[in-house]
Amino acid sequence: MDKNEAKRNELYGKTVVAALEKRAFAAYYCATKEEALARALELIPETDVVSWGGSVSIDEIGLREAVIARNRVIDRALAKTPEEKTEIMRQALLCDTFLMSSNAVSEDGLLVNIDGNGNRCAALIYGPKQVVMIVGMNKVTRDLDSALKRARNTAAPINAQKFPNMPTPCAKFGKCMECNMNETICCQFVVTRRCRPANRIKVILVGENLGY
Repeated sequence: MDKNEAKRNELYGKTVVAALEKRAFAAYYCATKEEALARALELIPETDVVSWGGSVSIDEIGLREAVIARNRVIDRALAKTPEEKTEIMRQALLCDTFLMSSNAVSEDGLLVNIDGNGNRCAALIYGPKQVVMIVGMNKVTRDLDSALKRARNTAAPINAQKFPNMPTPCAKFGKCMECNMNETICCQFVVTRRCRPANRIKVILVGENLGY
C-alpha cells in the first residue's frame, strides 16, 4: 500500500471510529496488522477464556495463533464428531472474549453480518463478556444499503468457496441469487446499530485489506 492510500485510510478510519463511538462501541484505528494484533492482545486479559467465529481476518493478523499460545481457548476445530463440534460451539457462547470480524461496517457505525448456523451472530449479540472485532478498511461502506450489498454479494459468495461441493447458487455463480435452500449460508442478517452494554463490542479498524 502506498503512502497516499495509507493516509486516506487513516483519515477515513478516524471518521468511522468516531461514528462507532457515538453508538457506544469501543473503537480503535490501527494502521497495520502488527499494530492491530498488539491492540487486540492489550484488550484480552491473559486469564480470559477465548473463542472465535469463522474469520479470515483474525488469522491474517495472527490473533488466533497468539491467543492459542497464551490463553485457554474453546476451539471447535478440535471436535472429532459433528455432535462434539455443535457442543463446543454452544460452549463458546459463554466464553470471556469472542473474536470475529464483520462482513461490513457502514460509515455511520452500523455493523452488518450474515450467518448460516448463527453461532457467530449469536455471540456478537449476547453471551461472551466481550467481543473483539478485527475489520479491514476494505469492509467499510458508505451506508447501510451498501453494507448489506457488500455482505451479500462479496462476503457471502467468497465464503461459500470455502466449503467443498457447496450447492448454493452463489458458490456456482459468484453472486447472491436470493436462494432459499437448506444449505444457504445466509440464514441470519444481523444489523448491530448500538452496543449495549457500552464498550462490550470492541472494533479494531485496520488500515489494510483483511478478509472478505
